[in-house]
Order: sequence, then C-alpha cells, then structure tokens
Amino acid sequence: AAGAPAAGGRPAGAVAEGPSPEERARLPKGGPRVAQTLLAILAPLWLLLTAVKLVASPAFLWLEYHRPGFPADRFGFTMDDRMHYGSAGLDYLGNLAGTRYLSSLTHEGAPLFTDPEIAHMADVKTVMLWATVALVALTVLCVLLIVHLLRNSPGGVRRALFAAAAWFIVALIVLAVLAVIGWSSFFAGFHSLFFADGTWTFSVQDALIRLYPSQFWIDAAVAVGLLSLLTALLTLVFTWPTRRRRERTADQRSAFESTRLRWAREEDAQLR
Repeated sequence: AAGAPAAGGRPAGAVAEGPSPEERARLPKGGPRVAQTLLAILAPLWLLLTAVKLVASPAFLWLEYHRPGFPADRFGFTMDDRMHYGSAGLDYLGNLAGTRYLSSLTHEGAPLFTDPEIAHMADVKTVMLWATVALVALTVLCVLLIVHLLRNSPGGVRRALFAAAAWFIVALIVLAVLAVIGWSSFFAGFHSLFFADGTWTFSVQDALIRLYPSQFWIDAAVAVGLLSLLTALLTLVFTWPTRRRRERTADQRSAFESTRLRWAREEDAQLR
C-alpha cells in the first residue's frame, strides 16, 4: 500500500533528506580561510630559512674572503688558510661527523680550535640540523596548503602570499632598523635565543673569530635580509590585488562553483 514503511522504517518513495546540489556546490569557507592564514604565516618562515641555507654555503664564504675591503687576519692566516679552515668549519655544520672532525684540524702543529670553540660549533651544528628539519617540514606543509587552496579557494594562494609578503617586509624593515641602531645588541640578542650565555664569546685571537670575524656576520645578515626582501617584494608585485586579478579570481570562482554544481546534480541523478 502507498505510504507503507520500507524495511529501513522510512516510507516508500521518500527522498533522503540532505543538502541540495546548490548547497553542496558552494565552496567551503572555514577551511580555506584557515589554510590561507597558515600559509601567510609559514611561507615567510620558509623563505627566511631558505635564505639562511643559501648564505651558509662555501660560495658565500668564497665571496666574502675575496671581496674588496674584507678585513685580513692580523694574526697570520693567509687567504688559503682561511678558505681551507673556513670551508672545513662550514662542512662540519652540514655533515654527520662528530667533534673529532674539528679537533683533528691543526695549524702550524697546534690544534686549530680550542675545546670551547669546538663545543660552540657542536651547538651551532645542532641548531642548523633543526633548521633543516624545520625547512623540510615547512616545505611539505606549504605545498599541502597550496594544493588545498587550489582545490577549494580560487585566488586563495594569491591572497595568502600577498599577506605573507606584506607582513614579512614590515618585519624585515623593523629588524634592519634594530640591527643598524645597535649591531652588537642585535647580534647578542640573536645568539641568546639559541645558545647559553658564555658559550659563544671568544678572544680575537681564537680561530673562530679569525675565520668568521664580525664583518662576516654583518655581511651574512645583510645577504639574508636582501635575499628575503627581494623575494618578498617580487611576491608582493605578482600577487597585488589589481582589478584584473580580482575579476579573474571571480570568474574562476564562478566557473568552479558551476562545475561543482554540475557534479552534484549528476551525483543526485545517479542515486535516483
């Protein structure tokens, strides 16, 4: 008889309740907004770590030692000495060797590094290892966020990267001002974030200072800042919300929702 309950207890011919095709076709809002916010926060951190990795390289070391005006070692290291020992120090930060790698280095028959210098280099190596792990994790997270936004939010990647570039440029300017106002305080503050007090200060006669003098760190900070700033500025230019880009995003969103609506209607037709 008409209206008799089916096996599942629902009247025969009744249509299962649920969202309409139009409702299912609408693009989600909460998830993409969270993804945009996360990408805007994480992308600059990825950029900063990438710039640090590029600067912490033999190529930068060579450019530093050979650039005009770089201070010579007043205690006897030649250019060849600096390249040899300075490259060994950088190599230690990126390889899997223990501290014996550094303690075996000698200069004129004497150990090159003191025990406190070796201990500090071991601390630096640990920081660089965690920085590498963080860079890999950020790369994976940013790729996943970008894929999610491309699938669910037309224009979402552009908006996230624009916001990322904007706040990162402001942060770089603030850091640059602090560094210019007081480099010593800035340098000490940076080291205090990662190393215990008293473990990273050495005599001007120690090998670490002779290989990597203050000017080296100033130039390294400038290089990291300029690489980051240039990339952020280019990102800002290519993601600026011009009228044409906003209109293109609106067209993409409309086409995307139309496609989702067609899929939802086809799904309903198949179920019937």
